[in-house]
Amino acid sequence: MKIKPEEIEIYLDIIKPLMKYEPILKMDSYKQHGQTSCLRHCLAVSFYSFVLCRRLHIRFDTAALIRGAMLHDFFLYDWHKPADSRRWHGFIHPKIALKNAEKHFDLSKRERDIIAKHMWPLTLRFPRFREALIVCLVDKICSVAEMLEAFPGYRFYTTLPAISSNG
Repeated sequence: MKIKPEEIEIYLDIIKPLMKYEPILKMDSYKQHGQTSCLRHCLAVSFYSFVLCRRLHIRFDTAALIRGAMLHDFFLYDWHKPADSRRWHGFIHPKIALKNAEKHFDLSKRERDIIAKHMWPLTLRFPRFREALIVCLVDKICSVAEMLEAFPGYRFYTTLPAISSNG
């Protein structure tokens, strides 16, 4: 998929302020799927959600989609390490991510909906906004692709733009 330079600029203008924030960068120290960090996973979900909406000409709130997708797994723990509080991670982490995001950022209704409902149908409540539904679907696609990266020759992240926390 060919990404237009102006699309990368739009994406970077919204994502870079988040990438300067220490708790966001901490997500890189937690594995998400396979060898993919939580940070890299959230970047992929936000980027591909944005590109999908652009390609399909879906009307969407650009900032809410990118920010909400970036924060959808902002739970800040290693869910692979056994603990009673993480036993139901798939069901409870959206609430934990939302609580963390609300503690650190001012969120719109759409951003809250994206974070809270990205695990539908596990979390039962259907997404209210189209941005949340897109992120929910792209999250599942990215998760499967990240698990497939264990296969030789499979490369999922070749189109992600380089993002530096330095500006």
